[in-house]
Amino acid sequence: MNAPSAVELEVRRLRALAAAGKYPEVLRGTQALLMNVPENRDVLLLRALAQRQLRDVPAALVTLGTLESLYPRFSRLYQERGQCFVALRQAPEAIDAFQRGVNINPALPVSWSMLEGLYRIAGQPQEAATAADHVATLKKLPPEVVTATALFSDGEFAEAEVLVRAFLQSHGHHVEAMRLLARLGIERDALDDAQLLLEGVLDVAPDYRAARFEYAQVLSKRQLHQQAQVEVEQLLAAEPANRNYRTLHAMTCIGLGQNERAIELYRGLLNEAPRPAELHLSIAHSLKTLGQREGAIAEYRNAAQAREGYGEAYWSLANLKTYRFGDDELGAMRAAEAGGQVALADRYHLCFALGKALEDRREYASSFEYYARGNALKHSESRYRPEVLELNTRRQREFCTQELFARATGAGATGADPIFVVGLPRSGSTLIEQILASHSAVEGTHELADIPRIVAGLQGRDWDIANPLYPGVLARMSGEDFRRLGEKYLSDTRAYRSGKPRFIDKMPNNFRHIGLIHLLLPNARIIDARREPMACCFGNFKQLFASGQEFSYDFQAIARYYRTYLELMAHWNAVLPGRVLRVQHEELVDDLEGQVRRLLDHCGLQFESACVEFHKTERSVRTPSSEQVRQPIYREGLDQWRNYEPWLGPLSGALGDALTRYRD
Repeated sequence: MNAPSAVELEVRRLRALAAAGKYPEVLRGTQALLMNVPENRDVLLLRALAQRQLRDVPAALVTLGTLESLYPRFSRLYQERGQCFVALRQAPEAIDAFQRGVNINPALPVSWSMLEGLYRIAGQPQEAATAADHVATLKKLPPEVVTATALFSDGEFAEAEVLVRAFLQSHGHHVEAMRLLARLGIERDALDDAQLLLEGVLDVAPDYRAARFEYAQVLSKRQLHQQAQVEVEQLLAAEPANRNYRTLHAMTCIGLGQNERAIELYRGLLNEAPRPAELHLSIAHSLKTLGQREGAIAEYRNAAQAREGYGEAYWSLANLKTYRFGDDELGAMRAAEAGGQVALADRYHLCFALGKALEDRREYASSFEYYARGNALKHSESRYRPEVLELNTRRQREFCTQELFARATGAGATGADPIFVVGLPRSGSTLIEQILASHSAVEGTHELADIPRIVAGLQGRDWDIANPLYPGVLARMSGEDFRRLGEKYLSDTRAYRSGKPRFIDKMPNNFRHIGLIHLLLPNARIIDARREPMACCFGNFKQLFASGQEFSYDFQAIARYYRTYLELMAHWNAVLPGRVLRVQHEELVDDLEGQVRRLLDHCGLQFESACVEFHKTERSVRTPSSEQVRQPIYREGLDQWRNYEPWLGPLSGALGDALTRYRD
């Protein structure tokens, strides 16, 4: 653990002074600190406390206003504001402030106690009783759990985790502490840990609906949509009107490809929706997936109108690839992005949308400026480490050898159902998927998370990034292990199928795991979708992904990723010759029928003309290319990156010999 900084030490000293009632010293201390750290959350809160205690309540409210503009989700600022309004004898304003605090952080005993008294004075006995119940509940909980919950609610995850883990180590199983640790796991994306913890909570307290709801959320995040739906239906049986349960139910329907049902559920939630913008957006996404373009556009516009500066709504319109913004929309986006009032996520969504809008107007210099700004903003919150992927590549080459595959001959599940389409995003993989899914024997699903989930299981919990178990663990596994995991993959993916003999798994990052796929599913077909590096890499730079693909927001990281991809694919082609069919996007565009026949031959499928007329196929498509693959193929898109060539020198330099090696 790092030693505390000078600022942290001074904050601790000022807290001790406040606890001792030495508020003039606290005020002087915060004034000095704010000269160096004017946006420090804890210093501003201490200053407001000192100002209130010294009876300068107007000054305290000004300080709290500054604090709210910087940290609007900080519950303790609302508790302090409530105390200020109590001092001013403004009960309605005090109630509103305390209520906002407990809505963010239910573990605020002082706020609940104040609310109980204020509600009684205001003649609201039912609300007073509810507040009293919360006070009683918090009194029953161990102080460590209450404090950790408060820290968690205010975003202080590391401190909360240290506290709750220490409590569990000394006190054993405790339902609320286990649930809190699971919620911390969700925040840091340790979903397997969160799932196990919540399963433990529900074993002890099966009627604990809040825990069951969080368990269903974890299952949904892990793309275990069928299991999540079972949990949500159990919750809805008890509370059919609960909006959170109904929203999650719609999300599980989307995960299972039941988009029509999801739209119906979302529309049912629109009435009296406190935040209709998000619902309009969800409806629009489902309509887009179903190919209902005009309906999707209308709903995206509704979302943008329902919330000013809603970046994701504008980016979703741009991400249709075929939508063209009017002057009024362009002006609204520019004003919102430049105004400084929108959140970081809204701002980078707006930047990507403006980049696409100006690209369509052939204003390439301004377009690139917005693309670059959006990528920089997105990259600023990324924790992507290219070294992790590069280490995985070295270890794949070390452990996934011809000898390993020779020893495993005859292992794995015998099913030939899956067709894996791998490669980089923006490489033409959605086009290949649409071509294959136009065949009468092939089911188009989407980017399935089942292979990454198997990898996570082989990796184990608390894995060491510098010395991971996978892929080395493959050398210690038996043929029966491979067969069992292969059968599990086939079983788990049935939820996304409707009965056709073959199906597509289009998770692009599965190129990292072709050796594992071969061991588990030796009869599966694998296709490498490859595109010329400048077009592919700049296509990624222009794309704001809904999740994942964190490598794509920086030229150096994109180039390293592409080079690593080439290196690993060369390895697979050496140790598994003929196993993977490479489809070069440019060749597919230039010779559609010839490449379609080649694709179908590799998959053991008879030629069908529908595969050449793929744009006529009606099916759900979730990727950014969904509208493009509903149009006939065109060559003009191959060299669009050249419009930005004056600004792409750093990308070209970072790619180096990959500019020619990609065809080796």
